[in-house]
Amino acid sequence: MSVVAAYLYSAGKPVESVSLDHAPVMGNPSDFVWIGLVEPSEQELRTLQVHYGLHPLAVEDALKAHQLPKVDVYGDQLFVVARTAHLDGDKILYGETAVFLGPNHIISVRHGSARAHTELRSHLEAAPSLLSHGVDYVLHAILDFIVDGYLPIVETIEEEVLAMEDRALDTFLERDDIMRIFHLRRELIRFRRILGPMSEMASRLVHLDLPCLDAQVQPYFKDVYDHVRRVEVMVENLREVLTSVFEVSHLLESQRQGATTRQLASWAAILAVPTAIAGIYGMNFHNMPELRTHYGYFVVLAVMASICGLLYLRFKRANWL
Repeated sequence: MSVVAAYLYSAGKPVESVSLDHAPVMGNPSDFVWIGLVEPSEQELRTLQVHYGLHPLAVEDALKAHQLPKVDVYGDQLFVVARTAHLDGDKILYGETAVFLGPNHIISVRHGSARAHTELRSHLEAAPSLLSHGVDYVLHAILDFIVDGYLPIVETIEEEVLAMEDRALDTFLERDDIMRIFHLRRELIRFRRILGPMSEMASRLVHLDLPCLDAQVQPYFKDVYDHVRRVEVMVENLREVLTSVFEVSHLLESQRQGATTRQLASWAAILAVPTAIAGIYGMNFHNMPELRTHYGYFVVLAVMASICGLLYLRFKRANWL
């Protein structure tokens, strides 16, 4: 059975449990039913379709579970799709939560979500004054719960990116670090594709006149929209930081290689002088001048050492050594 919880609420308090086979009789216009499902079967959704008047297209979307975030209006009912996300190792995994919203019922259908709504339901039931607002407030609470799950993902990646940035300034980035940068960029790009439609969906809930949404509750959806936008900005900033980490690492590596090249060239220039002099006197011609000079050997060594010393000081002053 995929039913997590199904209760009739009156004045913000659970009155009785309900079954999928029968829609309860409402004693008060403010009473509503909240049904929570996880990976339901087609038969279960078809049963709810019959008893709560769910639109067939919305039921099909809830069964497929491969939708982008959206808000659809079907008569006096709303169908809302939100995408959940959680970090599993080094990958961001996504789920989907579909919500059927009617004047006196709210049905949530979860697919692939790592966070259950049990804690959320307990939190709302502990504050009947909030739950008494009705189905629109429950919808806000579900969306807010989903969006709050985005922030830990971004913060975890942010900490890793900052640590990677520090390493890039101290040492060369290894191949694994470079691969990690591109992996994180891909994950953030995919996350951004979810956040855009989520932001648009929250904006519609704020600005459009939609059924089942009371004007007093609509400002709550503005808070959801602001949270999504905040995560969007953080993700965009992280992408830019990852790009800058790679560029800075490449620049520093080029500078270090350039410094090494200059050092090698300087030492080659210094050693070229004694090599040339030694090469000339190593030709062993009989009539070469100074071959029979008594102190010629020491004079040549002194000249070679002096020239090498002068070149060393020159390159040292130029910061090439």
